[in-house]
Amino acid sequence: MKSKIIFTSCLFLTLSLFAQKTIEASDVMKDIKNGKDISYQNATIVGTLDFTYMDEALEKLPTKKKNSWWNNDNDNHIKKVIEVSISFTNCVFKDDVLGYIPDESSGYTFTADFENSAVFKNCDFQGKSMFKYSRFEKNTNFSGAIFKDDTTFKYAEFEESASFENTKFKETASFKYTKFSKNVSFANSIFEDSAIFKYTELKNGISFQNTIFEEDLNIKYMNVSGEFNISKMKVGYDIDSKYTKINGKSFNKYVLESSN
Repeated sequence: MKSKIIFTSCLFLTLSLFAQKTIEASDVMKDIKNGKDISYQNATIVGTLDFTYMDEALEKLPTKKKNSWWNNDNDNHIKKVIEVSISFTNCVFKDDVLGYIPDESSGYTFTADFENSAVFKNCDFQGKSMFKYSRFEKNTNFSGAIFKDDTTFKYAEFEESASFENTKFKETASFKYTKFSKNVSFANSIFEDSAIFKYTELKNGISFQNTIFEEDLNIKYMNVSGEFNISKMKVGYDIDSKYTKINGKSFNKYVLESSN
């Protein structure tokens, strides 16, 4: 009887601890709004995590859709600045994580900038992860993350170091027009679908060491200054390197000279 009570107590404690690991995305958003730094480990985040706070912003915006041909695109771009530090380690995002929402019904585009560090280390993104146009002003870490659905960092800007090491992209990953001011690493990462780095600007080097691109790699118009590490990089299909510049040299010339 005593052992049964102990077992029941342990089971209850285990279930309680498990329940504590489930976090509502709305609670995270409330903390951010209240100026609290965000730090979670080994947690499951349930619900859409909207860093743009679109619903809140819409309440203060004109409801009439802006569709006049003379309107400047910036008039329709609503930017939210996340001022606190963001840190998620070994977390699961069951739903979408959004730093970019093009809202067709209102005609506005909502984006989020990150003023402090943004860490999503070893996280499992099971829904969409959209960071188009986002600006990351401090160190950014997506190392060990798994992106299982659509993801985009198109037009994003990384002002400090960024890491995508050991990251897995199961769908098409776009870094088109993305700007990296400091070194960025995709070492040991796996792209299971197409990888797009077209027009990407890298001012202080990039590492694709041991990176596996199972399908196409598009680096057309990519401009790299600094280190360009493609040691043991593997590409399943084609590499589009038209107009790519690596320290002022074409991609083919750079590879040829590096191999000598």
